[in-house]
Amino acid sequence: MEFRRFPSPDDLLILLTVARLGRFNAVAESLGTTHTTISRRIQALDRQLGGRTLDRTPQGWELTALGSEAVKAAEAIESSLGALGTRIPQDKDSLTGLVRVSTPDGFGAVFVTPALVSLQREHPGLDIEMFSATRKVSQNRSGVDLEVVIGRAEIARAEPLFLTNYFLRLYASRDYLQARGTPSGLEDIRHHSFVSYVESALQVSELGHRSSQLPLPATSFQSTSIFAQLRAVEAGAGIGILPSFMVRKHAGFVPVLPHEFHRQLPIWAVARPESLRSAAVQAVVGAIRHEIADRPDALSA
Repeated sequence: MEFRRFPSPDDLLILLTVARLGRFNAVAESLGTTHTTISRRIQALDRQLGGRTLDRTPQGWELTALGSEAVKAAEAIESSLGALGTRIPQDKDSLTGLVRVSTPDGFGAVFVTPALVSLQREHPGLDIEMFSATRKVSQNRSGVDLEVVIGRAEIARAEPLFLTNYFLRLYASRDYLQARGTPSGLEDIRHHSFVSYVESALQVSELGHRSSQLPLPATSFQSTSIFAQLRAVEAGAGIGILPSFMVRKHAGFVPVLPHEFHRQLPIWAVARPESLRSAAVQAVVGAIRHEIADRPDALSA
């Protein structure tokens, strides 16, 4: 009687992690191993299954038809292990593992961070890595489970989940307006100093001065950090395009021409389908949505 060897469950779970993160380096860091080991385990799985499970693309590693079938088996193993864990008497929470989240620094600090801290408090076995990145959705898979992005979210092999809209408005400090005067119209911007993102480094053009159709200012202070921009406006460096949710309740920031200028932008959560089927990633999305729903006034016009 011939004994048929089944694919290694460990290798199947590694394939599942590759499907979620898209890059061997990210998978190796997540699992505490090396790129070489991940590559070797995937090659071993391919030999066991008799074909390739992954194809290399500009967007990272993508599943073949065979790989998609193998991932279904891996998800069943993951689900079974999770169910087993809930039946074994233990003090540990069933929601465990590492979730990597990429988010704009402002929205990340104000909404994502408290959401993830609350989630981690409920599930102490959950590890979080949060990366600050103000950008549109990555066309090259970035090695994270979930991307929180600004603007339109159109990309192959990923699922966008709408989170909310937010507003950008013009603000300045009281001291600045007392020294330089309050603009009476948008054309007056050309006589003022302006605070904004560094245009040459900006991936989301809607956040910058160039796309605002405002007149060129007399001078500018540009930074890749929204927190540096906030401090610059507060210190009197000029008028800035700032997220309302970060400054509207701070007395040090005065709205400038609120009826003449504002910009509304959407924020999305984007992930691979394999990532969104992870209980931990689902919990992260749910926590962010709950944080947003709990604070409707913060994001209102």
